[in-house]
Amino acid sequence: MMGTSSRMGGSPLRFRSYWAGFLLGVAMMAAIDEIVFHQILAWHHFYNNASPDIAILSDGLLHAAELFGFVFGFFLMLDARRRRTFWAAAAWAGFLVGLGLFQLWDGIVDHKILRLHQIRYGVELLPYDVAWNVAGALLLVSGLIWTAVLARRGTPGRAEDSATPQPIS
Repeated sequence: MMGTSSRMGGSPLRFRSYWAGFLLGVAMMAAIDEIVFHQILAWHHFYNNASPDIAILSDGLLHAAELFGFVFGFFLMLDARRRRTFWAAAAWAGFLVGLGLFQLWDGIVDHKILRLHQIRYGVELLPYDVAWNVAGALLLVSGLIWTAVLARRGTPGRAEDSATPQPIS
């Protein structure tokens, strides 16, 4: 049986790969939201309770933040690869957590608590809210379960996980 200290040393949360994947997941879900729901379907803007100019500005600020997340996430991932500490499974777990966390934050905090916008206007919201938040919860729970499995398994030893990565120092 593996001791606690060796399990902790292999926790995905201690690897740049996980946090790179997390940032890329947040940025990806922000991009999907902005491109699909703000631009293609035109269901809402990031901040709908203002003039059209402010609504468009809020979308632009969300887009800028999303691009920053992509760039920073890619640099973290490239740095992990350069250091030979990249752990692909941890990056995917972080990616799922980032996707789900952004979607749940948007669905609960932005839509319901802050009321910055709704998913859609002029329709019954309950089915949209349920679908949005359940999808986010499934992504988040999947990522958290994967993270827990990786933490329990410890530092990767298989070739597809990459050469034995070392935690962030």
